[in-house]
Amino acid sequence: MQAELAGRAIIVTGAGRGIGAAMAHGLAAEGAALTIADISTETAEETAEAIRAAGGTAIAATVDVTERESVKEMIARTAEAHGKLDVIFNNAGIAQTRPFLSITEEDWHRVLDVNGLGVLICMQEAIHRFLDQGTGGKIINTASIAGKQGYEPLAHYCASKFGVVALTQAAARAFGARQITANCICPGVVATEMWKVIDKGFKDEGLTSRDNEAFETFSAGILLGRPSTADDLVGVARFLASGASDYMTGQSLVVDGGMVFV
Repeated sequence: MQAELAGRAIIVTGAGRGIGAAMAHGLAAEGAALTIADISTETAEETAEAIRAAGGTAIAATVDVTERESVKEMIARTAEAHGKLDVIFNNAGIAQTRPFLSITEEDWHRVLDVNGLGVLICMQEAIHRFLDQGTGGKIINTASIAGKQGYEPLAHYCASKFGVVALTQAAARAFGARQITANCICPGVVATEMWKVIDKGFKDEGLTSRDNEAFETFSAGILLGRPSTADDLVGVARFLASGASDYMTGQSLVVDGGMVFV
């Protein structure tokens, strides 16, 4: 039986660790040729090497998603190594905990530049590639349940993720006739390094009194009884990258164990 994603060339940004790395491993296991893109050269190389060691195909690319030339180079390297680009997962992102009245202009730009502008640039440059190829293509963005509901100590992060949902819908409307689809995944509370940063921010801001308290509080209401792991996002990533999702565009799939109903 042929692997589900055999022959597909896929970029995953922010794939050096966490959700991105898990998705990349899952996609490679189904035969995809991966570009592991991350701002950290070291972690990108580590993930790519682990995929190759498991029998998969992967190259590493250092990318700053807020810099257009860096994104162009990532896509050019992908086309050179894999012959084309079929799918891009715009997963790179950062988080920061700040009480609403403490968010500064610097905080806003830091989070929105990566999570909003970075997604826009990657989408634009991928779409240019898809149009040049004449093959259509798939865009999958990592949003969040924070793109569905606002959380006060994370207001600017939520704004960035609402923006990701809006960009996804706008691109779906703009390029559907060219067989370019755009969808996003909305994770909930995921046990990754990012949530350690969020949790530490809650404690540093005096909003919690001990380590892991915010993580445990947010996880308490999950209907399936546990927080997510990065591997919980792999199945939906495979689906969205595959032909099974060809008739889906402009959608946001919430994968949170039952926290937010939309």
